[in-house]
Amino acid sequence: MKKRITFLHEAEGKFDPEQITVNNDSITVRSLHGPREDRTTFSFNELPQELWQVLKRCHELHIRWASDHVYDALPPFTSRVSPGLHVFYSPISQDLPSSLLCPLLRKMFDDGLKCELPETSFIPPPVLAVRSSSTPSLQFHQLLPSLNELVTYIQEKLCPAYGDRNEDTYANCQSHANSLLSVDSLDIDYQSSTHSFSVAAYWSKTSQKGGWSETIHKHKKSTGRIEVGILAMKNAREPHELSVGGFLAVVGEDTKLNPTLFPFPSRHHPLPLSSKYTITFPKPTGLHPTLHLSLPRSSLTSLPERLPPSAECSLYTYLTLPSPLFADKYQLSTKDPLFLHSHNLVSLHAIAGETDLEAPDWLTKRWGSSLLLELATPKGNDKRNTNDKDTWQISIPLHLRYLPTSPSGYRNISMPWPVVFWACANEGMKMGLNPFDRVRLGWDDLFAPNTLYYHFHPDPSAQGSVAGAGAGSMVEKITVPVLKIRGAGDVWGIEIGTLVVVFLGFLWVVGKLGAVAWGRERGSRGGREKRE
Repeated sequence: MKKRITFLHEAEGKFDPEQITVNNDSITVRSLHGPREDRTTFSFNELPQELWQVLKRCHELHIRWASDHVYDALPPFTSRVSPGLHVFYSPISQDLPSSLLCPLLRKMFDDGLKCELPETSFIPPPVLAVRSSSTPSLQFHQLLPSLNELVTYIQEKLCPAYGDRNEDTYANCQSHANSLLSVDSLDIDYQSSTHSFSVAAYWSKTSQKGGWSETIHKHKKSTGRIEVGILAMKNAREPHELSVGGFLAVVGEDTKLNPTLFPFPSRHHPLPLSSKYTITFPKPTGLHPTLHLSLPRSSLTSLPERLPPSAECSLYTYLTLPSPLFADKYQLSTKDPLFLHSHNLVSLHAIAGETDLEAPDWLTKRWGSSLLLELATPKGNDKRNTNDKDTWQISIPLHLRYLPTSPSGYRNISMPWPVVFWACANEGMKMGLNPFDRVRLGWDDLFAPNTLYYHFHPDPSAQGSVAGAGAGSMVEKITVPVLKIRGAGDVWGIEIGTLVVVFLGFLWVVGKLGAVAWGRERGSRGGREKRE
C-alpha cells in the first residue's frame, strides 16, 4: 500500500515549519488550516475477495462521489461533479459484463441504489460525444447524501485484514474510515492495464477545531510508503500551469522536511470567488419545469485571466437529471434562433440516457440522463431575460415524466445542481504529468484532451430559501403535480368511470356507423324503386 497525504495552506505568513515535527517513524502536524487530500493505492492482496472478483471483470471502473453541501474546490483540486454517486464502467469484454457490480455497489454504498445490472441500469455515453477509445462505455448516477455504508463496509471488510498484522494498524484503519464521513469528495479508480486500485479523499477544511492536528505513523511491519506534503500555491510562469511549493517528507525514511517547488500543467483552474452561479425553478413548476441558471454579468463579459493566447473559450453547463426529469433532445437540438435567443442557449452538444418523451417513470429502468449545453454570454448592453442588470439568466426547459399517484396530488423530486465552466480549447498545447489531475468526471470526456476548464462556484445560500433546498445544499427539491388519489375507493371509481366512458364511446361510434350504413341502405333502396 502506498499513501500520499497533501496539506495545502495559505502561504502568506500563516504557516510555520515548527507546526510539523518529523520523527524516525512518524510525522506530526499541528493546527494546520486548509484543504487536504489523501490518496491511497492498494495492491490486490490487500483487497477483499468480493471486490477483486468484480474488478477482474472490469477494463475500467471509476467511482466519483461529491457531497450535496457546498464546499470550496481549491486549486489544485478545482474540478467538480454534481452531488451524488457517479460510476463509470467498461467491462473487460462486451460479451462478458459483470453481474456482480451492482450487488457490490449496493453493499458498499446503499442498498437502495437503482442498480440491477450494468446493461439495464447504466446508460451509454452521449452519442454526440467526442470520445477517446479509453472512455468508459457505461455510466451510472444516483443521489447519495452520505458515505455511512461505505465506512461500515471498510471497517468490516478491509480493517480486519490489517488487524491480523498489527492492532495499531487496525485502529488506524477504523479511524481513517470514520474520517470519510466528513469528506467533500471521493474518487475510486481501477484500470486493468496498470492493475492499480486507488482511493482519493478530499476535504476542503477540517472538522476539527483549531485545524488539522494528528500524528501520521509508519509501523515497523509495514512495507508501504507514506509521503506527506505541506504545500502552498505559488505563481506559475505559464498560463496553463499551476505551481506549488513547500515541504515533503516520507514517513520512516526522512528525518527532516525537504523543501520543494514545482510547476505542473493543469486542465482545471478556478475563477475568482465572485464568479458564482445559482439555480432556481420558478413556481408553480407544473409538468414542464424550467431551470433558471443565474450568473453575474461581470464574470461573463471577459474571458478567464491567464488564458493561453491561442485558446478559444465557450461557456458550458453539464446537467445530471434523475429519471423523473428529462430534456427533450429534439427541442434543444433546434437551430431556431428565436428559441435559442429567448433562452440564452447556443446548442446542445451531447445527451445520453432516458430521453423517451412518453415513458412514465415507473417504466424507466435506467437511472436518468445527462446533457451538455453550450450557453450564450451577454454582448454589450444585452439585458434580456432578467430584471437585474447585474445578473445574466439562462433558462433550460425540462419535462416531467408521469409519476405514481399521491393522496396529496403532489410529489417531491430531487435534482443535483449542474456544473458550470468555461471550456477553452488550445490545440497547440500538450498536457504533461499532473500529480493532482482528476479525470473521468462524466463531462470532461466530451472535450478534446488539451482543453482547459475554468470553474464557476455554486452558491446555493443565495437562493436556498427560494429554491426549496436547504441553505448550503446543492440538491434542488422540486414539488411537482401528480394524479390525486386518496385510497382504494378513488382507484375503483377511476377504473369504473374509465370503463363506462369507454363503453359509452364504443356505443356512440357503433351508433354513428350504423346510422351511416342505414342511410346508405335507404338511399340504395330508394334508387332501385325509382328506376323500377
